[in-house]
Amino acid sequence: MKKLSTSVLVGILLVLFLFGSSVFTVYETDRALIVRLGRLVTEDGDKAKVLEPGIHVKIPLLDTALFFDTRLNMTDISSARIVTSEKKDLIVDLYVEWRINDFAKFYTSTFGMGDSRDRAEELLRQKVVDVLRAEFGQRTIRNVVSGERKELMERLKTNTGENVIAGLGMELVDVRIRRIDLPPEVSDAVFDRMRSERKRVATELRANGESKAEVIRAEAEKQRRVLLAEAEKEAQRLRGEGDALAMRTYSASYSQSPEFYEFYKSLEAYKQSFNDKQDVLVLNPNTSFFKYFRNTVTKP
Repeated sequence: MKKLSTSVLVGILLVLFLFGSSVFTVYETDRALIVRLGRLVTEDGDKAKVLEPGIHVKIPLLDTALFFDTRLNMTDISSARIVTSEKKDLIVDLYVEWRINDFAKFYTSTFGMGDSRDRAEELLRQKVVDVLRAEFGQRTIRNVVSGERKELMERLKTNTGENVIAGLGMELVDVRIRRIDLPPEVSDAVFDRMRSERKRVATELRANGESKAEVIRAEAEKQRRVLLAEAEKEAQRLRGEGDALAMRTYSASYSQSPEFYEFYKSLEAYKQSFNDKQDVLVLNPNTSFFKYFRNTVTKP
């Protein structure tokens, strides 16, 4: 009885294993192929059978289900060195958008390996770079940078798409160039020349500015000297007129009262001589300078 129970349990487990190995699900974003003993299962003659989304059955231990993503994929191609018609090297970064449109051809072109996507991207990069070299080799740097860039991307899309569809079972959706640059060694030389040119222009501008500044300073100095000379001339004239007026005033005062005029002038001299308490005069007190300090008064 115990032996019978064990056999039933083993049988149930075997049935569950076979059922689990034979039933699988294809999701909405995927498609599947069946490989039976190393060959694709076909229908309608030699056309590979592509399984749509849903639940499917395969033969356990004989069939293998391979799943392929139908969504849009993007592959970066960075730092590809391309030569133009001028024999100038360029570093080009671009990306490619693609999707699988022939699952059997995609499987055979990537050798059915587990990393079929990586293999497909590697082949895609090779083909895109080959077409890119052919297109850039017919154009100058000016053409690929600005003049014919839109046309260039259209030709890349067309030419690369034809090669990819024919050989890899993929559909090329778009090709876009993200960056076109000079190699580092060339960029350094270009930047050095640019810096030298900018330095030369800056030196020239500074020299011109200094020359103009000297002219402006010379003109300003000339005007300053002219203004000072005219001001000095006017001051001399005014001083002369003032001195003449003072002399006439003194003469008129002297003619009216010579003694008062002399007294007034003596007071002015005293004021100038004793302007500071620290002033010391070494004079004979009997001199005429101090005659108004003495008690002698001369009556008119």
